[in-house]
Amino acid sequence: MPHAVDLQFQGLPGVIATAVLPCGDGVVLVDPGPSSCLGALTRGLERLGVALDDVRAVLVTHIHLDHAGACGTLAAALPDLRIFVHELGATHLAAPDRLLASVTRLYGSEMDRLWGEFKAVPASALTALTGGERLTIGTRAFDVAYTPGHAVHHVGYLDVADRVAYVGDTAGLVVGGYLMAPTPPPDIDLEAWERSLGVIEAWGPSALFLTHFGEIGAPAPHLARLRAALRRAAAVVREGLESGRDEARQLADWVEWLRTDAREAASEEAARLVETAAPFDQGWQGLARYWRKRWQRDARAAAGTPPPA
Repeated sequence: MPHAVDLQFQGLPGVIATAVLPCGDGVVLVDPGPSSCLGALTRGLERLGVALDDVRAVLVTHIHLDHAGACGTLAAALPDLRIFVHELGATHLAAPDRLLASVTRLYGSEMDRLWGEFKAVPASALTALTGGERLTIGTRAFDVAYTPGHAVHHVGYLDVADRVAYVGDTAGLVVGGYLMAPTPPPDIDLEAWERSLGVIEAWGPSALFLTHFGEIGAPAPHLARLRAALRRAAAVVREGLESGRDEARQLADWVEWLRTDAREAASEEAARLVETAAPFDQGWQGLARYWRKRWQRDARAAAGTPPPA
């Protein structure tokens, strides 16, 4: 079973977890987090009796900075490190200018404080995945599945031996006891997300490991709750957009709705932790972008206009 290292993101517990898996002569990490948390990662490994030099491979579920920002720094420190990532993400890890420009539009001057350095990963360290592979890393074997919906470059990993599934953000987050589907721009695709949840269910996992935060021992009820949360959030954003109300007001109402929901379901502290893990305004932006793109696609189909190349 995995060990979870709490990365103490922004000095807060229970926001980002890295999974640590022994693999014979070293360990595998799943989602090493951002470079701003490398100190916490190193200290967490040391508490497990593991040195940074013992890291043999990194499994990346997707390249959002809270999951994969430290990959380049780790690769620079560990020349033999192998980093596994979906092929669409591998391109951006090797040449991150476009990725960083996109993220900077969201975080602006807070980039360095939140995420720290983001180094390019040498192409020689990267193994690009498409889904359907079986990876063997030391004594560990993992099946890989393509699981878009939250991000177009998202994959999940199933440990063949103990059947724990490492699912990144596809199975949502549970932070401070509050379950939520994180829906940041630009890649939210509800239909793809639903198919990806079916892929995870078809694995029949014994447990799920969420980067936000830790192990879920009852996958089936969790995934059912996640589906309901995702559909509810999508409906709230759709209804707001269809109402024609001022979008700044819609966004403010959405943020207040989520804060109230988290406080009522868990606690004030939980609401703060959840918003640190998945900024609420970005959740509205991602779903609003999804609905606009879907309506445009539906309108083209109704008019018999082919989609753009």
